Amino acid sequence: MSTDTVRYSDKDLADFKALILEKIEKAQHDLELIKSAYMNDHNNGTEDTSPQFKAFDEGSNVMSKESNSQLAIRQEKFIRDLKNALIRIENKTYGICRVTKKLINKERLKLVPHATLSIEAKNMQ
Repeated sequence: MSTDTVRYSDKDLADFKALILEKIEKAQHDLELIKSAYMNDHNNGTEDTSPQFKAFDEGSNVMSKESNSQLAIRQEKFIRDLKNALIRIENKTYGICRVTKKLINKERLKLVPHATLSIEAKNMQ
Protein backbone atom coordinates (compact mmCIF):
# COMPACT_ATOMS: atom_id res chain seq x y z
CA MET A 1 0.00 0.00 0.00
CA SER A 2 1.49 3.35 -1.01
CA THR A 3 1.65 6.20 1.50
CA ASP A 4 -0.23 8.49 -0.90
CA THR A 5 -3.48 6.69 -0.09
CA VAL A 6 -3.35 7.90 3.52
CA ARG A 7 -2.41 11.51 2.78
CA TYR A 8 -2.97 14.16 0.14
CA SER A 9 -0.54 14.35 -2.78
CA ASP A 10 2.16 17.02 -2.84
CA LYS A 11 0.20 18.79 -5.60
CA ASP A 12 -2.96 18.81 -3.47
CA LEU A 13 -0.95 20.09 -0.50
CA ALA A 14 0.51 22.87 -2.66
CA ASP A 15 -3.02 23.84 -3.78
CA PHE A 16 -4.24 23.91 -0.18
CA LYS A 17 -1.17 25.93 0.84
CA ALA A 18 -1.98 28.58 -1.79
CA LEU A 19 -5.59 28.72 -0.58
CA ILE A 20 -4.52 29.05 3.06
CA LEU A 21 -1.96 31.76 2.29
CA GLU A 22 -4.70 33.76 0.53
CA LYS A 23 -7.01 33.31 3.51
CA ILE A 24 -4.27 34.39 5.95
CA GLU A 25 -3.61 37.54 3.91
CA LYS A 26 -7.32 38.43 3.85
CA ALA A 27 -7.75 37.57 7.55
CA GLN A 28 -4.79 39.77 8.52
CA HIS A 29 -6.23 42.62 6.46
CA ASP A 30 -9.61 42.15 8.17
CA LEU A 31 -7.90 42.09 11.57
CA GLU A 32 -6.23 45.42 10.82
CA LEU A 33 -9.62 46.91 9.91
CA ILE A 34 -11.12 45.61 13.16
CA LYS A 35 -8.21 46.99 15.17
CA SER A 36 -8.40 50.38 13.49
CA ALA A 37 -12.13 50.53 14.19
CA TYR A 38 -11.41 49.62 17.80
CA MET A 39 -8.81 52.40 18.10
CA ASN A 40 -11.11 54.98 16.51
CA ASP A 41 -13.07 56.84 19.16
CA HIS A 42 -15.88 57.59 16.65
CA ASN A 43 -15.72 61.30 17.53
CA ASN A 44 -15.98 63.32 14.34
CA GLY A 45 -16.42 66.65 16.11
CA THR A 46 -20.19 66.29 16.10
CA GLU A 47 -20.67 65.76 19.84
CA ASP A 48 -24.12 66.50 21.17
CA THR A 49 -23.99 68.35 24.48
CA SER A 50 -27.25 66.82 25.73
CA PRO A 51 -26.49 64.55 28.75
CA GLN A 52 -28.99 61.94 27.52
CA PHE A 53 -27.33 61.63 24.11
CA LYS A 54 -23.87 61.72 25.65
CA ALA A 55 -24.68 58.77 27.98
CA PHE A 56 -26.18 56.86 25.05
CA ASP A 57 -23.08 57.53 22.91
CA GLU A 58 -20.74 56.39 25.69
CA GLY A 59 -22.72 53.18 26.19
CA SER A 60 -22.82 52.61 22.47
CA ASN A 61 -19.04 53.17 22.20
CA VAL A 62 -18.35 50.69 25.02
CA MET A 63 -20.54 48.05 23.35
CA SER A 64 -18.89 48.71 20.00
CA LYS A 65 -15.41 48.40 21.49
CA GLU A 66 -16.33 45.16 23.28
CA SER A 67 -17.78 43.78 20.06
CA ASN A 68 -14.68 44.78 18.07
CA SER A 69 -12.46 43.26 20.75
CA GLN A 70 -14.33 39.94 20.47
CA LEU A 71 -14.09 40.08 16.68
CA ALA A 72 -10.34 40.72 16.91
CA ILE A 73 -9.86 37.78 19.28
CA ARG A 74 -11.79 35.46 16.94
CA GLN A 75 -9.84 36.75 13.93
CA GLU A 76 -6.50 36.18 15.70
CA LYS A 77 -7.55 32.61 16.54
CA PHE A 78 -8.58 32.04 12.90
CA ILE A 79 -5.16 33.26 11.70
CA ARG A 80 -3.40 31.03 14.27
CA ASP A 81 -5.47 28.03 13.11
CA LEU A 82 -4.58 28.75 9.48
CA LYS A 83 -0.88 29.00 10.34
CA ASN A 84 -1.14 25.66 12.17
CA ALA A 85 -2.65 24.21 8.99
CA LEU A 86 0.46 25.40 7.10
CA ILE A 87 2.62 23.49 9.58
CA ARG A 88 0.54 20.36 8.94
CA ILE A 89 1.08 20.87 5.20
CA GLU A 90 4.85 21.03 5.74
CA ASN A 91 4.63 17.85 7.87
CA LYS A 92 2.44 16.23 5.19
CA THR A 93 -0.24 15.50 7.81
CA TYR A 94 -2.66 18.12 6.49
CA GLY A 95 -6.16 16.87 5.79
CA ILE A 96 -5.94 13.81 8.01
CA CYS A 97 -8.69 13.65 10.62
CA ARG A 98 -7.40 13.74 14.22
CA VAL A 99 -10.00 11.15 15.29
CA THR A 100 -10.61 8.76 12.41
CA LYS A 101 -7.15 9.13 10.79
CA LYS A 102 -8.96 9.16 7.43
CA LEU A 103 -8.66 11.91 4.83
CA ILE A 104 -10.96 14.87 5.35
CA ASN A 105 -13.09 15.53 2.28
CA LYS A 106 -11.46 18.03 -0.13
CA GLU A 107 -14.63 20.11 -0.37
CA ARG A 108 -14.71 20.47 3.42
CA LEU A 109 -11.06 21.57 3.43
CA LYS A 110 -11.76 24.14 0.71
CA LEU A 111 -14.54 25.62 2.86
CA VAL A 112 -12.77 25.19 6.23
CA PRO A 113 -9.05 24.91 5.37
CA HIS A 114 -8.01 24.75 9.04
CA ALA A 115 -10.29 21.76 9.77
CA THR A 116 -8.72 18.91 11.73
CA LEU A 117 -11.85 16.78 11.97
CA SER A 118 -13.83 15.02 9.28
CA ILE A 119 -17.62 15.40 9.18
CA GLU A 120 -17.82 11.84 10.51
CA ALA A 121 -15.71 12.80 13.56
CA LYS A 122 -17.65 16.07 14.06
CA ASN A 123 -20.90 14.09 14.13
CA MET A 124 -19.48 11.75 16.78
CA GLN A 125 -18.86 14.68 19.14
